[in-house]
Amino acid sequence: MNDPTRTRNLRIRAALAVAAVTGLGATALTALPAAAAGEALTVQYRQSSTGGDQVEPWLKVVNTGASSVPLSQVKVRYYFKADAGASYTYACSWAVKGCANLTGTFGTLAHPTATADRYLEIGFTAGAGSLAPGADTGDMQLRFHRSNWQSLNQSDDYSFGPAQTAYANWSKVTATVGGVQVWGTAPAGNEPTPTPTDPTTPPTTPPPNGAALFDDFDYTGHTDPAIGAHGWSVRSNSGGPGVPGATWAPENVTFAKEGTNSIMNLRSSTAGTGESTRHTEILTQASKFKNGTYAARVRFSDAPVSGPDGDRVVQTFFTINDLKAPMADDYAEYDFEYLPNGGWGEPANILYTTSWETYRPDPWEAVNQHSESRTSYAGWHDLVLTIDDSTIVYYVDGQEFGRHDARYLPERPMSINFNQWLIDLAGQTSTTPRAYDQKVDYVLHVKDQVLTPAQVAAKVGAYRTAGTTFQDTVPAAP
Repeated sequence: MNDPTRTRNLRIRAALAVAAVTGLGATALTALPAAAAGEALTVQYRQSSTGGDQVEPWLKVVNTGASSVPLSQVKVRYYFKADAGASYTYACSWAVKGCANLTGTFGTLAHPTATADRYLEIGFTAGAGSLAPGADTGDMQLRFHRSNWQSLNQSDDYSFGPAQTAYANWSKVTATVGGVQVWGTAPAGNEPTPTPTDPTTPPTTPPPNGAALFDDFDYTGHTDPAIGAHGWSVRSNSGGPGVPGATWAPENVTFAKEGTNSIMNLRSSTAGTGESTRHTEILTQASKFKNGTYAARVRFSDAPVSGPDGDRVVQTFFTINDLKAPMADDYAEYDFEYLPNGGWGEPANILYTTSWETYRPDPWEAVNQHSESRTSYAGWHDLVLTIDDSTIVYYVDGQEFGRHDARYLPERPMSINFNQWLIDLAGQTSTTPRAYDQKVDYVLHVKDQVLTPAQVAAKVGAYRTAGTTFQDTVPAAP
């Protein structure tokens, strides 16, 4: 949770045969879909602009095989040479399949070449459907630019074709299905890293016991002494992010039963002024969490519980440590951030997952990688983040949402946080009071173990079956 005025910037080995368990017994490498080996795609490309302010690769994916291809299994990569010190922002101008059904993530090549050290990876949500034999996706009018809108150079980009003004097959863009490359040629030494897929019947047995934090948020209120005794702090100090002059209101963090579960509620409110704006946050007092699995069940809201809608609200689950100096490379932050009414240049609801290497607040510069989905996420969602020694993976409701590079791995321990705040007051200028709720069912961290979403669910279920509402066996950071 850094400067709220920031502009968001974009960024295992193939699993073969049956599921294998590695490391501490919790990292599952699973078989790729059997159909992937026989599927065939081509990617058609045309450039829409040779200008110096943004790159505009327009793409179509064509099914040249004999079987239908679920687009959620397809990834397309466009390779380019980054300008020195630049970070980039992805956007979709228009797509036949709908921009909300496309994702865009920037990645870094393991083996940079003279014409490529980065790539833009385009993925598809389940809402994009399947591609029948002989069918294509239709236009995907994509673009990306430097986050500060400074000029850029396309002439040295591997995938750029300045003379390609009409759609045609383009082998300098690659495509994979279920992690298996089926089209194109990557820059030398940079075959796309396969992405493991979830097994048909994922393991549900909780892994061996290890150091863990679990909290069912079974408290009486924000002043309950157990909150502090369990290592949490309900924020009351002033400062960012969000609306200048806003108050962080601990009394707006409440607890109640919904069915058999205890639920934590973060309520943020405003009447259109900084002085009337109330933000909410709860965080661990200790920064002792690093590699392993982070999970929470969170209810996002698209509409206020009262008053007019439209405020640029941010609803979150994240881990973070402190920025010791501008561009310090031991900073780390990993976010789930839902914007029900847009913000940061987005006009409507969007979910981000972002992995941070570092940033500088003034003048603004960021080094991070993110994935996004432009659709409503109102309602309850299971959020899982896993961090090992090579990869950062985000899951939403059991499905992989984003996979980020080793460059963004944490170097120091972090705290665990939930907060809800308003970016600004420009989304809704009314002075009528309004309030927004974000609810949290539980939080789980398992130290140094990478769990599947199914294993997370099983572990939470085991805690609840045993009647355990809180456990913290994670040792303090050295």
